[in-house]
Amino acid sequence: MESDVLVQNTLELESLLAASRALVEVELNNLLPPSGAAPEKVHQAIRWSVFAGGKRFRPALLLATGQAFGAQTEQLIRTACAFEMIHTYSLIHDDLPAMDDDDLRRGRPTCHVRFDEATAILAGDALQTLAFQTIANDNRLDPSIRIALISELTRAAATPEGMVAGQALDMEAEARQVSGAQVEEIHRLKTGALIVGAARCGALIGAADEHELDAISRYGAYLGLLFQITDDLLDVTASATDLGKTPGKDVQSKKATYPALYGIEEAREKAVKAHRLACEALEQIDRPTEILHRIVDFILHRTG
Repeated sequence: MESDVLVQNTLELESLLAASRALVEVELNNLLPPSGAAPEKVHQAIRWSVFAGGKRFRPALLLATGQAFGAQTEQLIRTACAFEMIHTYSLIHDDLPAMDDDDLRRGRPTCHVRFDEATAILAGDALQTLAFQTIANDNRLDPSIRIALISELTRAAATPEGMVAGQALDMEAEARQVSGAQVEEIHRLKTGALIVGAARCGALIGAADEHELDAISRYGAYLGLLFQITDDLLDVTASATDLGKTPGKDVQSKKATYPALYGIEEAREKAVKAHRLACEALEQIDRPTEILHRIVDFILHRTG
């Protein structure tokens, strides 16, 4: 019976994610320069990367959180797209030879393989700055909210508390002995910061109070940790078809991961613990958070 409920909840969430993805992709298509605009190669590379597929998890989380706090989709959609732009820029740059040196992303050649390294760098640069412009120009939101959202996105993406810091620490940790606390810090920054930021921005647009923002931040932090632990596990257990990228890269690069440090079974136990703590954080919010619970369940049981 429990497995039947899990399957039903997963199917319903996948349907909601698909609807969210469709909304986000329509808006992204409107926001991004057309592929024929000069310089054509850069704009082609941007669209190659943005429209390569993927679940659009961070925008979906922002939309789900904002709606739980009573915000309307039209108030949320452009900030959701901004998070996807930042995420995609990070993937383009992470795949570069100077970083993770990956040839495959979302089941097809990475941006620098399809085009060239210089174009990939420029495409990532453009997406990063377009993300902030997207929020700044969103006249559906009050200027004070836009400023707060830009500040949140900056903190989530940059240093010392954001994604860039996490990527730097991740690279420094390659082929080195690291502690569990160091691995958690890398995950908290590299993956978790943008997930926390997406949840917080949805809540901010929905006029959450400080108590609610604190709880949603803890939810996002444990969700981000769960996301990265399951990602680490999939790298050693899933196929290239399931992942849409090259499996085993973490092992080859001697990355600091939970399976490398703890083994597969203990890493799975830590994923279950992160799931529980994320759900406990949601219990502190007197809002309709069922969809946020289902997102945590979905990440714990994801297969790709």
